Amino acid sequence: MPPSPRDLRENAHERPANVPLDDPTYRRKLAPGRPVPRPIARHNGKPIKRAGESHVVGPGAPTPAELGFRMPAEFEPQQRIWVTTPTNPDTWPGCLDQAQEQHALWCGAMQKVVDVKTTQSIGVAPEDAWVRDYGPIFLIDDEGNLAINNFRFNSWGGKYPPWDKMDATPLLVADFVSHERGEHVPVWTHDMILEGGSFGVNGKGSLLTTEACLLHPNRNPSLDKATIEAHLEATLGVSHVIWMPLGLAGDDTDGHQDDLAQWVNVDTVVAVHPTHSGQPGGDTLRDHHDFAALDANWEALSQARDQDGQQLNLVALPVVDPPLFYPLPPDREAFEHTAGYQHGKAIGGGLVPASYANFLIANGHLFLPAFGRPTDDLAIRALEQAAPHLTVVPIRAEWLVVGLGALHCLSQQQPVPVDIYDPGFNADASG
Repeated sequence: MPPSPRDLRENAHERPANVPLDDPTYRRKLAPGRPVPRPIARHNGKPIKRAGESHVVGPGAPTPAELGFRMPAEFEPQQRIWVTTPTNPDTWPGCLDQAQEQHALWCGAMQKVVDVKTTQSIGVAPEDAWVRDYGPIFLIDDEGNLAINNFRFNSWGGKYPPWDKMDATPLLVADFVSHERGEHVPVWTHDMILEGGSFGVNGKGSLLTTEACLLHPNRNPSLDKATIEAHLEATLGVSHVIWMPLGLAGDDTDGHQDDLAQWVNVDTVVAVHPTHSGQPGGDTLRDHHDFAALDANWEALSQARDQDGQQLNLVALPVVDPPLFYPLPPDREAFEHTAGYQHGKAIGGGLVPASYANFLIANGHLFLPAFGRPTDDLAIRALEQAAPHLTVVPIRAEWLVVGLGALHCLSQQQPVPVDIYDPGFNADASG
């Protein structure tokens, strides 16, 4: 048996000292109407001068939400997109070169609108490329401050050991960001296991997730639904959780939200529905392998309300049709098992969870995975109508998705901290 995530973390790092949250100088300036400064970590008000200084918030300290931090929505301004270049041949059996080529083309397209940085460029080389799930979760407050959540990572329920380098990534990225900014970026380290692809926020208080993943016994078996909701609210600054019940076939994450539905603005969710056209009630594909899951999720979203009690503006995305299958080499039994992990047996000899919902939004652009299917054009049109404020950029991803994920799974955004109390702040310009 592999060691537990906690043991791996302790083997990878010395346990850092705690940072006191009692420094009023962290808040840089006051302006008329600005709130009274609140205490927050900044290592006694001094910027970081050398490697090794701790910036991890200690037990018993105020939560991110209590200090006014929140996770911003993906469509808010972004400073950087973090990626990890694919290097694991077990994840892309027989097609690593093709996956790397598609990854590089995508990063080049993103570089036109946002800084793109690889973890490898700062000396961090995780076991795999899915930085969305094991990377840092960035937070901001209304006064222009940045913070980071470091959740535990156990490789999607212990599926792919070892994972100690992936689990260690958030603290190493936090070290780099603190040095880069010349100020202490506080980090909350949590006992809860949580992957970044398992939830999404609208930046106004609502969070979208799935019961299939967050309530799975291989994540946090001692936590019930109410306790998990309380943790999400305290760590991410949300006030309302919207649950979808099920995940996709072939998805080894046990049902991540970013393969099913995503926010494109504060009140609009685009969700995959089992049709060719993306229009429920039309050409419904009742024999589709994901029909039951997608139909149940659509019904849940249709009944859902946001943080203000308002019904969601729900827009359908088509399924990828025909579905994508990857021909498995005879010796890839482990990969074949993974492809059907959710059901305990191989599905179709290599079904991959291709989904148009696995897109990434960055600074007014929506990078959409395209798979060389006729439904690619339908997905583009659906998103252009649902999010006319975003420029849709199709990115070929039929080789990337062999690894059982796509663009959203392979990225993690670092937001632009915005001081809304600065006299020069322009709410319209900031998005």
